[in-house]
Amino acid sequence: MPKTKVFISSVQSEFSKERRELHDYIKSDALLGKFFEPFIFELLPASDTTVTQTYLKEVEQSGVYIGLFGKLYGFEDEKGISPTEREFDHATLHRKTRYVFITEHSNSERHPKEVLLINKAQEKLIRKSFRDISELKTAVYTSLVNYLIEKEIVRTAPFDASTDNNASLSDIDTNKIINFIKLSKQKRGFPLSEAASTEDILTHLNLYNDGKLSNAALLLFGREPQRFFINSEIRCAYFLGTELEKPIPSYKVFKGDVFELVNQAEEFVLSKLDYSIGTRSEGASIPGAYEIPREIISEAIVNAVAHRDYTCNGSIQVMLFKDRLEIWNPGNLPLGWTTDKLKKLHRSVPANPLLAEPMYLAGYIERLGTGTMDMVRIAKKAGLSEPEFIDDDEFKTIIFRANLQQAPDKRPTSTQQASGKQVPIEVKKVVEILSGEMKRSELMEILQLKDRENFMSNYLNPSVELKLIEPTYPDNPRHPNQKYFLTEEGKQLKKHLNNNL
Repeated sequence: MPKTKVFISSVQSEFSKERRELHDYIKSDALLGKFFEPFIFELLPASDTTVTQTYLKEVEQSGVYIGLFGKLYGFEDEKGISPTEREFDHATLHRKTRYVFITEHSNSERHPKEVLLINKAQEKLIRKSFRDISELKTAVYTSLVNYLIEKEIVRTAPFDASTDNNASLSDIDTNKIINFIKLSKQKRGFPLSEAASTEDILTHLNLYNDGKLSNAALLLFGREPQRFFINSEIRCAYFLGTELEKPIPSYKVFKGDVFELVNQAEEFVLSKLDYSIGTRSEGASIPGAYEIPREIISEAIVNAVAHRDYTCNGSIQVMLFKDRLEIWNPGNLPLGWTTDKLKKLHRSVPANPLLAEPMYLAGYIERLGTGTMDMVRIAKKAGLSEPEFIDDDEFKTIIFRANLQQAPDKRPTSTQQASGKQVPIEVKKVVEILSGEMKRSELMEILQLKDRENFMSNYLNPSVELKLIEPTYPDNPRHPNQKYFLTEEGKQLKKHLNNNL
């Protein structure tokens, strides 16, 4: 089947970079590149025909017209009409499928004729707004996928853009939407307010079209995502040795939306890693560091969640061994990519772009394709071996722990008190960092933990139950000024732990 030509139109001086990136994105995407051939005039060879004639002929030969409208109107011919407007009118005359994407500028910032052109486009078709190239790519991806479905070129949409007829807005957790808006405003300046309707927010994110929720919407904000996608889970295991063998000291299966999955899996790994305590010499807070920097762990787990193949029945697996951390992802690299490319500057081509965009907005993902490069850089800075990436039947990331021969771990995973009670490693960390009276939030910040429920159930409550720490308001657990301090037994344990450093 021949590819459908996509004519990308805009004022050259305003969108030259965006045109080129959009062209490269469509060609390199595993799905879009198979069915579409993008056209931009920068790639047209010189010819004797006039520029206007050439471009209008290209419009006639295209199946899809994409218009990028911003502040500028562009060069005007003898009739006062720009090439961009002529191309739009020509696409309309020849009944081409047209998608118009408009920058989020006010009319006062635009050329008056550009405002008229935008109004003309708005009368004839639905338009989408965008703030940057990533939002533009996501919106174009959604539009072109819908084109393939409407023309019955493909009968099944990509996973993240597919819809579930049994899902409705009642399956979306509005509190999750509100929390997302707060976080994305802080991280990326998300434009919509918390007062906006769920429908408006999901539509803005390209997750809700024609009254139907996309799979990405359910994975991101669903009340019970696993009711729709039972395989959307992360299985975490901790092994004392270097082999995948029993006994398994700790094994958990995490469920929830994609943000919860990432947080829970990260904190499972962090809870089992050694955490070194610094001093207050450089400031009021107590510095500390995990043996594997959190940034590396986060990047690897986020990549697995964002890029996995959700049509596969397998789950993401996170396994911590004595010498390494392995993350197995049911998915593969884009066609033609090698693992060596991940260690160089590369274009970001997410397997699930509608899922990845909100994760970017919430600060979980970076856009520039530098994530895996950062993992290598941070590992080297921390004195760790370079991470390995393996693309086989599934994708694997291997992150190495400190060389045990050079830096032996003097502390066991649990400590036995004089009373004979075993102290879990999570409790040890609380005892080590607790100084004077401290709030729960202060303890979580030092340990780089985000999940309050996880911290309470695995760190704080066991520490109280073992009588190693006490709350300042024992009869009022939810007191706004609640703090925690070491008991005499806790002080003895802390002294013992410090002597074994």
